[in-house]
Amino acid sequence: MKRILLLVALFYLSFFYGIFDIALFNLDEGAFSEATREMLKGGDYITTYLGGELRFDKPVLIYWLQLLFVKILGTGEGAFRLPSSFAASLWGISIYFFVKRYFDRERAFWSLILFASALQITIIAKAAIADSLLNLFIALSMFNIWDYFNSREKKYLYFAFLFIALGTLTKGPVAILIPFAVTFIYALFKRESVFWLKSVFDPIGLLIFLFVASPWYIAEYLAQKEAFINGFFLKHNLQRFNSSFESHGGGFLYYLPVLLIGLLPFSALILKGVLFIKKLKFKSDLKLFLFIWFLFVFVFFSLSGTKLPHYVIYGYTPLFIFGSLVKPKNHFLKMVLPMIVLFCIFLFLPDIANIFVDKIKDGYARDLVLNSHDSFDVFYKIKLFVVIVLLTALFWLKDVKKTLISLSFLTLVAVNAIIIPSYASLVEEPIKEAGLFIKQHDLKNVVSYKINTPSIMVYAERIIKRGVPKNGDIVFTKKSKLKELHKNYEILYQKNAIIIVKTDEK
Repeated sequence: MKRILLLVALFYLSFFYGIFDIALFNLDEGAFSEATREMLKGGDYITTYLGGELRFDKPVLIYWLQLLFVKILGTGEGAFRLPSSFAASLWGISIYFFVKRYFDRERAFWSLILFASALQITIIAKAAIADSLLNLFIALSMFNIWDYFNSREKKYLYFAFLFIALGTLTKGPVAILIPFAVTFIYALFKRESVFWLKSVFDPIGLLIFLFVASPWYIAEYLAQKEAFINGFFLKHNLQRFNSSFESHGGGFLYYLPVLLIGLLPFSALILKGVLFIKKLKFKSDLKLFLFIWFLFVFVFFSLSGTKLPHYVIYGYTPLFIFGSLVKPKNHFLKMVLPMIVLFCIFLFLPDIANIFVDKIKDGYARDLVLNSHDSFDVFYKIKLFVVIVLLTALFWLKDVKKTLISLSFLTLVAVNAIIIPSYASLVEEPIKEAGLFIKQHDLKNVVSYKINTPSIMVYAERIIKRGVPKNGDIVFTKKSKLKELHKNYEILYQKNAIIIVKTDEK
């Protein structure tokens, strides 16, 4: 019972804390939330729009789920984020029961500790984007595929097809690619290619997939014709692999530092679990299957032209399982000390940035640094200092399990209750207030100038076009861009690096 309560508290801290209070982050949270708001406003539940223009970035399922919560709770931040929070919770629960079934309850418990504590997981788990939901469906499809390979019971194969279909409705072909490629490679290793072919082309499984996934794709094609093919499949899928999309590039080793940072505070333990696989010489079929899953994701996205940190998360589920199989040693030096160093950097970062503020070329970033004192105030420093002291005290705690659990909670408190809210207060809260100001004063002819923050439209509850303002327009922009506007203007709203002005009509 104690462990259940502990996990509930951990899930709350990692997946739900602050989702109703912290302003939406741009670009992604703002874009997904605004697309959902426009779906509600326009009544078109097939095609998504952003700023009144077609948006083909992702399929429709995440928008439908957000829409459901918005209709219940209204257009607050929590409504847009709850689908991700619940998806992350189910993702964790699925890991627990899978590990419990094939290993034991103890390893299942520790796999959840590693999962819920990881920096990248706690960030995407409560973000109003599609990745938490997609990772849930990838994990469920892969778990059911293994159950089918292990038992040969068709019900698991059909569940796998169902979850692949739901993943395809969430983020497209990647939900098909990962199960397809991983199982193909595994079948080659096990010399079961014929069984693999029969499984992949199982008639009932394919019917389940088509019944669930195809109606929206067909409806969207009928509605948008070639624009959908070019926008979704060619631009947002094929082009992302072939080239650096929207300047999100990187070398082949791009994901190594992402792994090291994203899996904190337990990076050392988890990566040790991966390296430990070599000693097993793949005597365990399940561990071979899990290793191929991680390795394929890592290599495939390392070769992709477009690289974003969250892509590698599609292969994280096996890592949490491997990490739970390792007996931790030197926990302070390898796990606690890196977090002390990281939080010390965050403790002094605002002061360091202010020292070098004159060397910052980007005007927007410079304005943020100059206005950071209110968000990163003395209370921020005191709270983070207390966390650092408590982490240091773990050096004298001899019980390894208690140390790791304490490290997990202290990390989540620092990240979710101190660092993220302070950052949001500096960067995103002014955008939220600006949007509410526009809504409250029912401002017309508002133009967004050289700033891409879709959340402004969520809070203003109206479409705000981006472009060059004309005389008499009301302009939402960065303070650093004021010099590019008309000489005469009236400031209507101003906070940190954000400003709203009314230009002279003459």
